[in-house]
Amino acid sequence: MKKAGWSAAWLVAACAVATGAAAQDTPPARTELRVCQDPNNLPFSNTKGEGIENRIAEVFGKALNLPVTYYSFPQRLAFIRNTLRYKLPGQEYPCDIVIGVPVGFDEGVSVTKPYYRSTYALVFPKGKGMDNVSTVSEFLALDPAKLRSLRIGLYDRSPASEWLSRHQLLESGVPYPIMNPNPQQYPGEIIEKDLAGGKLDAAIVWGPIAGYFAQRVKTPQLVVLPLKSEPGLKLDYQMAMGVRYGEREWKQQVEGLIESRQTDIMAILKEYGVPVVDASYGAPKN
Repeated sequence: MKKAGWSAAWLVAACAVATGAAAQDTPPARTELRVCQDPNNLPFSNTKGEGIENRIAEVFGKALNLPVTYYSFPQRLAFIRNTLRYKLPGQEYPCDIVIGVPVGFDEGVSVTKPYYRSTYALVFPKGKGMDNVSTVSEFLALDPAKLRSLRIGLYDRSPASEWLSRHQLLESGVPYPIMNPNPQQYPGEIIEKDLAGGKLDAAIVWGPIAGYFAQRVKTPQLVVLPLKSEPGLKLDYQMAMGVRYGEREWKQQVEGLIESRQTDIMAILKEYGVPVVDASYGAPKN
């Protein structure tokens, strides 16, 4: 769901993360909030502290009265092993929390309660014959010839492929690799570069990526339509945080922060344009 290789729901499922040795039960007293992050993965995180997860980490740091520090590693294969569970003899772990982990992901990380649910979204520019489209149903009701002519970008092995197949649009799909060895690549390129540049007519990506980059692109104006899950096709996912196994008190403390700072978290998500699906699985909220 996040980086090609991780997030966020749309691609964590594709990752195989090796687990390390059992974590210590009683970690040392904390003098800083040490966050595991991807250095180039907007809208989630970057080394400039501009991402959603950076902002949430700062909220937590303030609540704990601790400075926030980051340990960066690209969120591809073995991210957890190389961050949260990485420890050299005689040294401390470099970081203690991953701010974005899909609920149900248990490869070497203890997952907290969720703090938001988002969904995949369809993104397309105005001015290309779809200006009257304001819902997914209206998009699917376009002239079949128009739909077949569209170039719809998506990351391979994501639910977007199945959505296209279910609606007889698979031949319109333009697949992008879910794993990219280039550390400078970021998942929003599909929108910020290829969709905005006219290489694509539409794209289907994980909601936070869709919302953030649609806001960031000023020309052309982009429309974001959150997709709803369908019978047998899950498109919305809950996101949580991750800590090491065995650190029960720390996990409880993090979950307490998720609960007590929920208003701040939701304000950050709204600022970044994240389509949030409410707990009753109703229509995505703007």
